[in-house]
Amino acid sequence: MKRFVLIHYHEINLKKNNRGWFENRLKEHVTALLDGLADDGIRRFAGRLFIPLRLESPIQEIERRLRTAFGIANFAFVWEVAADLEAIRGALRELLTGKRFGSFKIEARRGTKDFSMNSQQVNAELGAYVCELTGVPAKMENPDLTCFVELVGQHAYIYFDKIPGGGGLPARTSGRVLCLLSGGIDSPVAAYRMMRRGCRVLFVHFHSFPHTTIEAQEKVRRISQVLSRFEMESKLFLVPFADLQREIVAYAPPPLRVLLYRRFMMRIAEVLALEEGAQGLVTGDSLGQVASQTLENLKAVSSVTQLPIFRPLIGDDKEDIIRTARSIETYDISILPDQDCCTMFVPKHPETMARIERLDQAESALDVSRLVEAAVRGTTSEKVHADFRELRIADCGFRIAD
Repeated sequence: MKRFVLIHYHEINLKKNNRGWFENRLKEHVTALLDGLADDGIRRFAGRLFIPLRLESPIQEIERRLRTAFGIANFAFVWEVAADLEAIRGALRELLTGKRFGSFKIEARRGTKDFSMNSQQVNAELGAYVCELTGVPAKMENPDLTCFVELVGQHAYIYFDKIPGGGGLPARTSGRVLCLLSGGIDSPVAAYRMMRRGCRVLFVHFHSFPHTTIEAQEKVRRISQVLSRFEMESKLFLVPFADLQREIVAYAPPPLRVLLYRRFMMRIAEVLALEEGAQGLVTGDSLGQVASQTLENLKAVSSVTQLPIFRPLIGDDKEDIIRTARSIETYDISILPDQDCCTMFVPKHPETMARIERLDQAESALDVSRLVEAAVRGTTSEKVHADFRELRIADCGFRIAD
């Protein structure tokens, strides 16, 4: 029996005239994701993707990588036989040998109408056969074992486990955005949420080196490598922010400093985004989580840009965000100690309800255009490739606090 990975789509099934385009984008992404791990010749048919496997294909690694592919509802490692009752019975006899279970059910599904019997008839025929073969009773609710049989064209595909996929839309089907990546817990989760909606996410990090250590930049590099598992490759911009911060500290009222930092970050990010053809900015803001994230302050920060600012975590609490960060393997990196640029000159009592007019007035003492241009001019960029290695904090090159 030949082995395949059988992929069922998620939201792609809701598409109409452009469904084929989404299917092809998913196929291209999966092909790149599994390069060297599976056989060539991925095909799409009857609302499914079929990935041929070799005898030596690393099943666990394939499963791990496919869990990062958006656009997939679920997938399974399946055996292919002819769409013929005798062939299916023979396959079940072979596959069930050695399996121990106290109850079972057959869940048949016709992907095409080539097979003469309907799903219920197939369930009854194969259920009776397995009962006779094993002496185990059928049970429709919560059985120990479910035998899935999908009839697609001239073949039947048999499997026992459905593996949940990432859902959402395939990678790079919804345009580009630029995410402000701090190295903390929240912004990587915000980037992940936008990737799940099909966006290609680029990253920008603001650093105050040499006033802060180089470790902050290394953290962001590692986080961006982990996030790139969901889109294969990305781009990271590193913006020098220390000189700009010093001017703000010298000329602006202390309670407004953090908001002024963020307004300048938005201006700089907007310039970089437009240069890259990105259509929006992404932040990890969660309403009310810190002083700069009140409604008034979010409005004041947003007022300096023309591009939309997406805040996918706006209604999440910290536990929601941490749970997602753990699941995407960014949490353990994010909690490593470092020095964030915004913490260097934070006032004791930051403004929580800033008015735009007051921030505009504070910025009148600064040469805004010059500061933005200088920061953009000093920005460096680097390509980021997906890193599928198992995360080992001890190997990351970070100094761990005692």
